[in-house]
Amino acid sequence: MFRDESLLGRFVVGLARSLAIAGGLVLMAMVGMIVISVIGRALLSAGLRPITGDYELVSIGMGFAVFAFMPWAHLTRSHALVSLVTDSFGAAVNRWILVITDIMMLAAAAFIAWRLYFGMMDKFAYKETTLLLRFPLSWAYVLGFIGAVVLVIVAVYVLGRSLGHAVRGESEARQAGAEI
Repeated sequence: MFRDESLLGRFVVGLARSLAIAGGLVLMAMVGMIVISVIGRALLSAGLRPITGDYELVSIGMGFAVFAFMPWAHLTRSHALVSLVTDSFGAAVNRWILVITDIMMLAAAAFIAWRLYFGMMDKFAYKETTLLLRFPLSWAYVLGFIGAVVLVIVAVYVLGRSLGHAVRGESEARQAGAEI
């Protein structure tokens, strides 16, 4: 992975890493809850029962986990790259293609955060809840919104990083990401 020892670089990496770790912890908790719930369903005759609202909790947890992993994936360039055509271009063209894709990622991240904000405000206004647990959906949107805002911060940083590399004529290290 790249190294940026500047204060901004350490902050952005720490923010993205912390959010990804939180997403991983939520995923592990969901796995444990699902195992317990399935055992409860399987052993109904023994007096056990599933966890009430497990589907609701999984849907909320998965939403958070997805948004928690997106900043780290973008920061480390862990997205799949389709380089079938671009490998034939020179290094300079590929650097600028990376800048263009980073601009598009920033636009997509900003759009997602913008729309999540308004969805979150609607959920707060209408006080919508889940069916079984009566968990306020607004807080599920808050969790996603946090991840989306961090993604915007990371996208701005990554765009600046790739733009700096392109202007200086340097190529980024290609050790991260899967190429197709």
